[in-house]
Amino acid sequence: MRFSVLLTIIATTQASAESFDRPIPQAQSATAEFWFGLACIALIGALAAIHWLVARR
Repeated sequence: MRFSVLLTIIATTQASAESFDRPIPQAQSATAEFWFGLACIALIGALAAIHWLVARR
């Protein structure tokens, strides 16, 4: 019985949390924009290659 009371007291004292700070969005870097553009071009190229491979003649 004493153990459960002690556990309850410890659990309730540790439950107080700090306030939540929302993350601030950061600007996208030029490097990230370059790699995103390169990935978009690669995706379009891959889709074109798949279309060419599976097209019926």
